[in-house]
Amino acid sequence: MANILIADDNMQIASIIEEYLRKEGHTPFHAKDGVQALEMFHKNNPDAVLLDVMMPGMDGFAVCREIRKISSVPVIMVTARGEDFERIMGLDIGADDYIVKPFSPGELMARLRAVLRRISPPGGNVRHVVNLGNLQVDLENYSVRVNGRAVSLTRRELELLYTLAANHGKVFSRENLLDNLWGYDYFGDSRTVDSHIKRLRAKLEVFQPQGWEIRTIWGIGYKMEKKADEA
Repeated sequence: MANILIADDNMQIASIIEEYLRKEGHTPFHAKDGVQALEMFHKNNPDAVLLDVMMPGMDGFAVCREIRKISSVPVIMVTARGEDFERIMGLDIGADDYIVKPFSPGELMARLRAVLRRISPPGGNVRHVVNLGNLQVDLENYSVRVNGRAVSLTRRELELLYTLAANHGKVFSRENLLDNLWGYDYFGDSRTVDSHIKRLRAKLEVFQPQGWEIRTIWGIGYKMEKKADEA
């Protein structure tokens, strides 16, 4: 199954999570603080990370930033408080999901299953590549290029971009995107989509997109379309 890194200084919570992970066939690794979490991340190359926000040495936000410099591995942030700004910050720095303490182990496992399903490689030998203007999105290799230059995106950002580009001209509601990319067992709300779109646009604008744009359809959602003068 999957190798899962748990970064949490609460030994009781970490022990419960480890037990549930093993029951589902996963191999857990436990880090007690942020510094150790990064060391174990480099050593064990996990398939997903369960990352507590409040940890000694280095908090979860700082750890997530460091992980995102080198990897698009799924990260689920765990926070003891439910303030919107913490959840938005986690998503903005590259987390794929978040869960608020106290949580049920069943809910956490459901969220983990959702992110692991999304990182499963496509079946068959068909290459999942979309070319639109100067944009290329390769879902098989999880790579994005604009004008031939590689763009560093999180896994969720890439999947969001692929969905829009592969269906350019089609309007997706926020609920559509949540269902398609986050899964029916996602417990968040539509602001998650807005946060990812904002971060995705910011990363792509640096590369001067040509021939296409991600448009906001007010009151509905988003779509990718070819620019009128370059259609």
